[in-house]
Amino acid sequence: MRSFWRLPCLLFPILLVLMLFTGCQNLDPRLRKDTVYLGGFSARDDARGNFDNYSYWDGDGKTGARNIVIRLSEQRSYFYIGGELAGVATISTGREGFGTPTGSFKIQQKDKNYASGKYGDYVDAHGQIVKKDIDRTKDAMPPGTRFDGAKMPYFMRIKDGIGMHEGFLPGYAASHGCIRMPRFMAEAFFRNVEVGTPVAIEH
Repeated sequence: MRSFWRLPCLLFPILLVLMLFTGCQNLDPRLRKDTVYLGGFSARDDARGNFDNYSYWDGDGKTGARNIVIRLSEQRSYFYIGGELAGVATISTGREGFGTPTGSFKIQQKDKNYASGKYGDYVDAHGQIVKKDIDRTKDAMPPGTRFDGAKMPYFMRIKDGIGMHEGFLPGYAASHGCIRMPRFMAEAFFRNVEVGTPVAIEH
């Protein structure tokens, strides 16, 4: 009987240490300093995050006028073809201080391999990051470095530097104003919009 109780007594301190260690880790990506602008599940593959049970595309073969409705309060983007819902994308829009504008817009430009001219990293001659997640208009360039713009695949510009594109989806509004979405949805939207396609952005 004595040996039966010895095992739980030995395991308890180990479990306590493990619980304290994992509890002290900062798992909230909003508070982590190494969170990148473009990355995560949606920027590298077609997999969805655990929170994304909404994104789907069912517009192939549909005909009719195209338009997009983006609802900031829902963090969702709705694609309509001929008045019928063809797809829904979970999105991440502008965080505090970088709000995504509301109103009526149109697609102004499409660029499958777009890179930001404002946000990105300063890298050395070998492409190694010296200073990351910078704003080119505010952060001085270290000597011997060059600017490497943040990649925004399947970019669909709607206003100035704001557009829809493939990007990091942490589950909340976190961008510099753009509308990020999963890759498979960015590809679908990109295939089905033209310059002039209406885009309505609502609260």
